[in-house]
Amino acid sequence: MDIDAWLWWLIGATALGIALVITAMPELGMLAVGAIAAAVVTGVFGGGAVAQVAVFAVISTAGIAVVRPIANRHRAQLPQHATGVDALKGRQAVVLERVDASGGRIKLAGEVWSARALDTDRAYEVGQEVDVVDIEGATAIVM
Repeated sequence: MDIDAWLWWLIGATALGIALVITAMPELGMLAVGAIAAAVVTGVFGGGAVAQVAVFAVISTAGIAVVRPIANRHRAQLPQHATGVDALKGRQAVVLERVDASGGRIKLAGEVWSARALDTDRAYEVGQEVDVVDIEGATAIVM
């Protein structure tokens, strides 16, 4: 059984697509797009081996040249909104139990947290508002 060249390109594109899903490397997606373009050149226009390889190389290289800088820019961006414990840093809390260097309790974002004072010489009394400086494990560091 003789398989046409365009079908080999589609098989290659499928393999690259599967590898893209497994590895999440956008470059593999661009190679798959290049293989599809080569399959189109072969199947629709009847291009020879040189045309197939040239189209594959040009489309893949152009795709990578365009996608890689965009992907790097997105990867380098910091998230727009802080989440998790990072979202709690800088917020205000109310002291529920006396907070000093050895510990205490605060109400932060509607939840009760263990807390300790950043300054070992300071103590915060019940009802006082404090600022959360950091979160260490499940303990808020306040001042």
